[in-house]
Amino acid sequence: MSAPAARQSARPPAPVVVVLVEPAGPLNVGGVARLCANFAIAELRLVAPRCDHLGEEALRMAVHGGGLLQRARLFPDLAAALADCRRVVASCGQVARDSLPLHSPADALGWLLAATALPTGEAPPPSALVFGREDRGLSTDELLQAGRVLRIATGEAYASLNLAQAAAICLHELHQAQLRQGNPDDPGPGAPLPAPSAVAAATPQAGDSPADPLGDPAPRGAVEAMLQDAEELLLAVGFLYPHTAHARMAKLRGLLQRGQIRDGEVALVRGMVRQLRWAAQRRSP
Repeated sequence: MSAPAARQSARPPAPVVVVLVEPAGPLNVGGVARLCANFAIAELRLVAPRCDHLGEEALRMAVHGGGLLQRARLFPDLAAALADCRRVVASCGQVARDSLPLHSPADALGWLLAATALPTGEAPPPSALVFGREDRGLSTDELLQAGRVLRIATGEAYASLNLAQAAAICLHELHQAQLRQGNPDDPGPGAPLPAPSAVAAATPQAGDSPADPLGDPAPRGAVEAMLQDAEELLLAVGFLYPHTAHARMAKLRGLLQRGQIRDGEVALVRGMVRQLRWAAQRRSP
């Protein structure tokens, strides 16, 4: 193996963080912390938890994941929890969510793991796996902050899964995908052997990722700041009205979710917004 090839293969993968949005059950929070320990997830993020995540029930359920639970980071909203993440997968329990495309866990989590290293060779920013509230899951606005939305196939009669159960299925699938990524010649027990061409297509190349040859999406914090700038300008020039702005911006978010806007594109849009704001103010009486 040549020296450049060795350096490429040694690049660390993007860390995956698990995000729980407004969890209400301490047993669920503890159970997810335990699952994170089971499947080598190093960080748990909690968005406005509605229970004591450090209470006796949660810590008892976490068992050896108690240390991870004690280190869990708290955030006021999902946008803040995802600000440093480029690739985000959100779990959705509904059959359909306003025509948002739904993916299988294998497809969505394979995309999550396809993050590329930074040009400097540093580890890429974290990727995130997001789970919603026990009673109503994630809102459409929250799902639009993800690059992929996954749904676990269940029976139609009772499609809702317990939070910890859904996390167990997804983290197991994520772990299997990591094993396949580390050794594509060994897909694991019971898995069909892929054709040689499929294995080659699934092998990351330098500066490339198998599911996304153009590179990683921009960090969520940069995308949210861009959208805020754009919304303020569009309200100021009369393209948006306060009573319809939310719905129209949701359509724009859906477009960006499909397009997976990148760093240079975010900079381009923000530059356009700044110039248009300057021109509009200059010509205002």
